[in-house]
Amino acid sequence: MNLAQSTAVVSFFTLLSRLSGFVRDVLVARYFGATVWTDAFFVAFRIPNFMRRLFAEGSFSLAFIPVLNEIKTRQSEAYLKAYINHVLGALLAALLVVLALMELLAPGVIAVFAPGLLDEPAAVFNTTVTMLRITLPYLLLISLVAFSAGILNSFNRFAVPAATPILLNVCLVVAAIYFRDAFEVPVVALAWGVLAAGVVQLLVQIPALIRLGVVPVPVFKIHDPEVKKVMKLMVPTLFASSVAQINLLVDTLIASMLPLTASITFLYYSDRLMEFPLGLFGIAISTVILPKLSQAFAAKDKEDYHKTMQWGMSLAMLVAIPSAVGLFILAKPVIVTLFTYNKFSPQDALYTAYSLMVYMLGLPAYIAIKILLPAFYARKDPKSAVRIAVKAMLVNVILNVVFVALLYALDVVSLHMGLAMAGVGSAWLQCYWLYQRLKHDGVIQQALLPLHLLVKLLVAVLMMALVLWIMLQHTGDWMQWLWYQRLMHLALLIGVGVLVYFVVLWLLKAHKKLL
Repeated sequence: MNLAQSTAVVSFFTLLSRLSGFVRDVLVARYFGATVWTDAFFVAFRIPNFMRRLFAEGSFSLAFIPVLNEIKTRQSEAYLKAYINHVLGALLAALLVVLALMELLAPGVIAVFAPGLLDEPAAVFNTTVTMLRITLPYLLLISLVAFSAGILNSFNRFAVPAATPILLNVCLVVAAIYFRDAFEVPVVALAWGVLAAGVVQLLVQIPALIRLGVVPVPVFKIHDPEVKKVMKLMVPTLFASSVAQINLLVDTLIASMLPLTASITFLYYSDRLMEFPLGLFGIAISTVILPKLSQAFAAKDKEDYHKTMQWGMSLAMLVAIPSAVGLFILAKPVIVTLFTYNKFSPQDALYTAYSLMVYMLGLPAYIAIKILLPAFYARKDPKSAVRIAVKAMLVNVILNVVFVALLYALDVVSLHMGLAMAGVGSAWLQCYWLYQRLKHDGVIQQALLPLHLLVKLLVAVLMMALVLWIMLQHTGDWMQWLWYQRLMHLALLIGVGVLVYFVVLWLLKAHKKLL
């Protein structure tokens, strides 16, 4: 299976996951609205989700897969299986310790990451702690899922790992529809849905591993040299791979203290919409090129290494730039169409659209980072990425304070926009610093996105933007339409925009440079 086919497989299932995620978010918005209780759930869910991305999908995967590919290339099958078992033993031991500590210290964790909840009624804070304790085991379960996915991806089995996240959305949909009335605080049903999803996602991985002939058995052998290599690579990548997640936690901390109720919820929904193109293409391409880059590095094939990077960046920008412009222009219609029903008010939609528009200014940078980071990890050079990540994180914290203070001084109600602005600024800086470092190290010898191709993409995007803007001026009041009328108008706008974009690219013969 070549890179294009692998990316198509991952993107297809990621698309299904994102679509099911939209269904999930639509139902959560419909049944629970945007209140302090939804803020409480998103805080409780974001903490284990952050830990999952930090330890499982982030630093662990980026350290585990390159070593696994190296062993596949140079060692026997028995040695490979022993390595997998030893890594699983070390991972389980670390996760159990982290899980036990966080369960014990749950009230303190909430107080640190969402201090604004301390000012709410005691019932809100206590319920948040309860939901955190319910969702924390998800960290353990989903980390094992990520471990299994790393094995499957290394053997070019991308379908099952890419499809697994759909199950989280299914479980949350079921919880929202059928179990919300079973609890005094209905949103607690979502916390139990998260826990159930972790169990189901892990069970789905097992048959795929059996078919592959690799069924890991935990063996605690921390002195294994290959395990030490993974741990050595993993420690510095804790920051580098998850700066965006750390920034989200900082945003959550500050948002919990903003005077506008449900600021956390507004940022959550706009971030979820940004995650659609980011996950569909940025993470999909990153997932596919990491094993390829690792193999090229192990084989010392510099030309293949660079071609893989150039292919990944060109394809990523083909989607990132029009997605950013399109979602910026259609921010309010998208929010109204997806979420503005029942308990989610038009005013909630407006506040969410504001932060979505800001996030779109940084979407190309967020996706480019996903393409650039594997270039460091495949070469087992996480330290450079770490230094850049730490700088970007510090910039984000400073910009959070600066932008929120500036908006407050200007009497802007939507102070959560300042948090989105800070994230965008730090993302662009991180992207620039990563790119310059790769150029300095000689990894990038030619532009990853050739100038002539970039110009053609921008021309196509400008034509698309112009058509969308003109069409939007001739639509009526979206709030007066039923859901299917909103959906039909939105689908028409998106369809025409996509058609204009790709027709212009075809006329400019840009597709020949991308295939």
